[in-house]
Amino acid sequence: MTARKRRRKLRVGRLLTVLALGFACIVLLAGLGLFFISLRDLPSFDTAALSTANATTVYDRENKPVGTIGVENRVPVKIKDIPERVQQAFLAAEDHRFYEHHGVDFIGIFRAAITDLLGRGLHQGASTITQQLVKQSFLTPEKTFKRKIQEVILAVQLERHYTKPEILEMYLNKIYFGEGAYGIQSAARLYFNKDAAKLSLPEAALLAGVIRAPSYYSPYQNPEAAKKRRDLILDNMSRYGFITAREAEEAKKSKLDLATGTPENRKYPYPYFIDYITSLLVDKYGSDMVYKGGLRVYTTLDTRIQKIAEEVLANSKNYPPVKDVQGAMVVLDARKGYILAMVGGREHKGRLAWNRAVRPPGQPGSAFKPIIAYAPAIELKGMGPASVVDDIPVNYNGYQPQNSDRKYRGLITLRTALTHSVNVVAVKLVMDSVGLNQAIDFAGRFGFKIDPARTGASIALGTWEVSPLELASAYTAFANEGIQSRPLAILRVEDSSGNILEEYHPQQKQVISPSTAFLVTDMLRSVVENGTGQNARLARPVAGKTGTTEKGTDLWFAGYTPQMVGVVWMGTENNRSMPRAYGGTYPAAIWRQVMARALQNVPTQDFSRPADITTATVDSKSGLLPGPNTPPEHQITDYFAAGTVPTEIDNTHVPVEVCATSGLLPTANCPERVVRNLVKLPYEVPDFVLDYLERVPTKTCPVHNPASGGFLPPEQNAGQVPSEGGFIP
Repeated sequence: MTARKRRRKLRVGRLLTVLALGFACIVLLAGLGLFFISLRDLPSFDTAALSTANATTVYDRENKPVGTIGVENRVPVKIKDIPERVQQAFLAAEDHRFYEHHGVDFIGIFRAAITDLLGRGLHQGASTITQQLVKQSFLTPEKTFKRKIQEVILAVQLERHYTKPEILEMYLNKIYFGEGAYGIQSAARLYFNKDAAKLSLPEAALLAGVIRAPSYYSPYQNPEAAKKRRDLILDNMSRYGFITAREAEEAKKSKLDLATGTPENRKYPYPYFIDYITSLLVDKYGSDMVYKGGLRVYTTLDTRIQKIAEEVLANSKNYPPVKDVQGAMVVLDARKGYILAMVGGREHKGRLAWNRAVRPPGQPGSAFKPIIAYAPAIELKGMGPASVVDDIPVNYNGYQPQNSDRKYRGLITLRTALTHSVNVVAVKLVMDSVGLNQAIDFAGRFGFKIDPARTGASIALGTWEVSPLELASAYTAFANEGIQSRPLAILRVEDSSGNILEEYHPQQKQVISPSTAFLVTDMLRSVVENGTGQNARLARPVAGKTGTTEKGTDLWFAGYTPQMVGVVWMGTENNRSMPRAYGGTYPAAIWRQVMARALQNVPTQDFSRPADITTATVDSKSGLLPGPNTPPEHQITDYFAAGTVPTEIDNTHVPVEVCATSGLLPTANCPERVVRNLVKLPYEVPDFVLDYLERVPTKTCPVHNPASGGFLPPEQNAGQVPSEGGFIP
């Protein structure tokens, strides 16, 4: 190598050294700068912050405190009462060198820093248990190098003030285990309905695994992930010498034997309503703020009505004698959509309880007919309560709707069809009068997002799953002159100092015209007064609709007064049918019991009638103005929206001479004949269609039978008249 090359290589080496030293100095200076900035903003080491946080306070509609969120789910326990194996499970999960470091595991931090730098962000944790306690007690959850430095400094201070057992005790009493439970004792009671002192090895490992990501590793919400995480921690316990490999394998064979009941010390007032607003708050503000931030939440809850609903729904006498029958109910302010009461089941099983009031438990059945069939027929096609539809068997591409009693009524008005929940008429309205796609779009006005690809003509009978809360919201439009109100549970949220974080107001939308709302409501009044919903009658104007699914697995009653809307659902846990139980039996009776007491001090009020509503008398078999041959019994007076009163004269009734004895076409042997005004149709109708007994006959009267001494009995010739005319809802 020449001297020139050696000098050139020496200069390059020196340059690289200078650059390296310069870079190191920059990093050092930047680090020192960040360190001093971290010191300047370092939170004070206030030991009070290590105590439990403030719970959120919930207020009712009268601004009275009714409960808290958070405090009931924290039960402190001493470290001496926590078994060593339980402690070791958490050490194996979070910090197996806990008793070897002084608050900070520098080897772990170095490894995490390299990972984070390579990943261009803070992704690797490596926080010790001491650091985690510091983070929860003193710092914000943001991930920055500045916060990490502060965490390290405070962790060292914490280790100087407290012993290792004291730190571990504070940690186990403070960490969040999901579902509103803070601390090992509350978690043990939540998931296993036992004290922390009695936790088994696999149970301890499960709880230790939950804290990494409580929502993801919840054994209720994601049991497979929870079990995998538990088994990993058991392997770690074996790896770090806390248990043997054999003990780990035995523990991994254990099933997730979770608690299903509600521990006495975890009961809280108005649980389903509190659960509902808790989920709303957590979605908005996060679990830490809700469970520890001391929020003040002002709600729409009417505690008097809530207590009534809870009491009625819990009464076993209000349910059919079928195993595992459940019920739910929602009561709304009809005008503002305020949720006055919410009950999601007969009994509440902790914060993990399934709230059937807000999660679709099943199909609404006929309770959906006013939304999908009758309202669009009135609004879009100008039909009304006196419009006539032919209730006879039909077929839509292989789908043949049947009435629940397997009988048919022939020409009937919409009012009669809705009063007695006639299925064929609802399907014909959707398919023939309105059109399937238009009916689905119309239901979308109420907020129902129905996929046309997943349904067909059966949608008219309520085969799309909804929740009681969704259905109650839709019915506010009928009760409130066509204006639908979205359900509202929270009015105002304040922080712990009283500063307003959010205010909420009723969200309303005109989804149908006032005249449509009135006409549907008046027909639904007939349902309660004379039809399938008579069990819901009160000493005041009431409108409502029953609902029973095809196999009797879901029973509904949706009813309302001008002031309140209430929806009741009933069903079984395993979709078992409920024989001889219908929406008009148990659910309607529950609705009556709750609403009678809820409205006890509310003035009686009638539904308002829009100015464009008029009355007219029409023929009940044609829907047209009465003609000269319309018999008096077929003349009905009903409501019409402006511009929908018919102008044509009825021509379906014609005078026909029939045999006085049989009502059939006379023969030469009939001794007596009469002229009757009967309905003439252009097609043949089966005898089992009930109201067509007054149609023009197509059969002749039997001849005189000398052997019997007279004519055959009339009932053998006049068609089959059923002994019962009532209809199942």
